[in-house]
Amino acid sequence: MGVRLVLTEAAGRRRNKEAAIRSFIRVNHKIRVPMVRCVLPDGEMGGVMATRDAMRLAEEHGLDLVEISPNAEPPVCRIMDFGKFRYSEAVKKKKARRQALVHNRAVKEVKFHANVAEHDYQTKLTHTRDFIEKGHKVKLTLQFRGRENAHKELGMQVIHRVIKDCDDVAVLDLEPKMMGRSVFAMLGGKPNKK
Repeated sequence: MGVRLVLTEAAGRRRNKEAAIRSFIRVNHKIRVPMVRCVLPDGEMGGVMATRDAMRLAEEHGLDLVEISPNAEPPVCRIMDFGKFRYSEAVKKKKARRQALVHNRAVKEVKFHANVAEHDYQTKLTHTRDFIEKGHKVKLTLQFRGRENAHKELGMQVIHRVIKDCDDVAVLDLEPKMMGRSVFAMLGGKPNKK
């Protein structure tokens, strides 16, 4: 029984340490300085006061005393709802992560030839659709080799067929255009309707 108690206490201490690392913000009784500069719930300055008085004021409002700027002299504390504050911070972090993911999307390239076989075409079409569904942009490239240069309309038909087959998941970002011996087009995902 003594061993189990020791293990539970160690696990509890580890959990508390992890929580402390996650949150460096001191709240209510964890504020140990004698005097603080207090900001009231409506945003007005309450002035410099004893920490006990600021805590009493926060309790009267039914809110928490949160240390905003611990390095100031005296430390700045605000009377606010700490749970709501933590929630809004978590929402901001989540939104920032989502924005970072949107900006980190890559451009994938799928290469075709004018005389592509049906099975190869279907495989490349599947890859193209997968990339678009994962949020990437897809650059379609069709290169002409040898005598294929005499029949460029066949290459344009292949590119237009890919565009038509991906129409339900993608929008055309860049119209197909000839550049030397190649045709390029760009597909992007359809915007989500919320």
